[in-house]
Amino acid sequence: MSHGAAPEVHGEVARGFERVRDTFAENLRVRGELGAAFAVYRGGERVVDLWGGVGDHETGAPWERDSLVMTYSATKGMTAVALAVARSRGIVDYEAPVARYWPEFAQHGKARITVRQLLSHEAGLPFVDRRLDPALLGDLDALAEILAAQRPAWTPGARRGYHASTLGLYAGALLRRADPRGRSVGRFFREEIAGPLGVDYFIGLPSEVPRRRLARIRPFRAWEAALGVPRLPLGFLVACLRPDPLTRRTLRNPRVRHPADLDQPDFHRVESPASNGIGEARALARVYGVLATGGRELGLGAGTMDALTRYPDDPPGGRTDRVLNVESVFSLGFSRPSASFRFGVSRRAFGAPGAGGSFGFADPDAGVGYGYVMNRLGYCLSDDPREVALRRATYQSLREAP
Repeated sequence: MSHGAAPEVHGEVARGFERVRDTFAENLRVRGELGAAFAVYRGGERVVDLWGGVGDHETGAPWERDSLVMTYSATKGMTAVALAVARSRGIVDYEAPVARYWPEFAQHGKARITVRQLLSHEAGLPFVDRRLDPALLGDLDALAEILAAQRPAWTPGARRGYHASTLGLYAGALLRRADPRGRSVGRFFREEIAGPLGVDYFIGLPSEVPRRRLARIRPFRAWEAALGVPRLPLGFLVACLRPDPLTRRTLRNPRVRHPADLDQPDFHRVESPASNGIGEARALARVYGVLATGGRELGLGAGTMDALTRYPDDPPGGRTDRVLNVESVFSLGFSRPSASFRFGVSRRAFGAPGAGGSFGFADPDAGVGYGYVMNRLGYCLSDDPREVALRRATYQSLREAP
């Protein structure tokens, strides 16, 4: 497809979901979408599978059916699924201290931090003092020593604060020590989730995946950032402009000029389980679709599903996120619905949005698994207008579809 060609929408929708296809086309035509893919499962059946637009903003190559793209923090949800599978198999216990599995973690007053607190952004470990570059991320043993030696930035369990990159790093180090086979989170996900479900999603991109499949991230431009600033929550802007040292240290490591700078081979091949997952929209939708219908295909027991869907209590410090300076609700690695971020039909929904607009979630009360990915970065913490338009069209279709 050339730069001047009209955007085409490929794929299919089930009867009753035609407006979702129309909305996807509108995103390409009037909402500034470059290239994207969108998928929805309902009751275990795929009812939406769409893709279109430009996959490479430099060459104009089209987004293909099998295109893969970096999903940024939507990766957190897939890492959380890996921990949920581990919990169902008795490998980890959400209520156990992290140090039970990883004794070195107990340094500097961290002995009582539970797996639940760690996965819920309450451990006080949103940053590390060492620069996170591909060399360090690729050395899991050296990285684990640095993570274990980190001092908490607040009393663990007292506050909630977004662990932008570190959530996945700590979760990966924990799982690697708890798993009897010593697998990294990327390998565990590939063998226990992606493989059995037949989906293409990777935490650490294997060398055998052809480069032609990767949709390239296009950075937002200065004027787009200026237009996007009003969409950012005031509290977050205040934290960024002060600038709050905690916010700065959390969000500026890895040190890159722009999130698109992470879309490079050196970062693709290492595991950063909170931020560098690469995959398809239908993979997110399929995984969340399994969780939305009871988790049986992944062997998730009723106790694990109850834990995932139970709405979390607020920490003593309340809902104001110590890093983002806005309301946040997290539980067991997932974002949860709140007054400022509504998704799903009830508070039992759970998922993870990613920088630039990507989003995947499970809605158990509707039986829905949802996945949206794109390669033009938007400028929102959540609720990117392109994604919101698709979400609204999906739920309107769900209400009216046969």
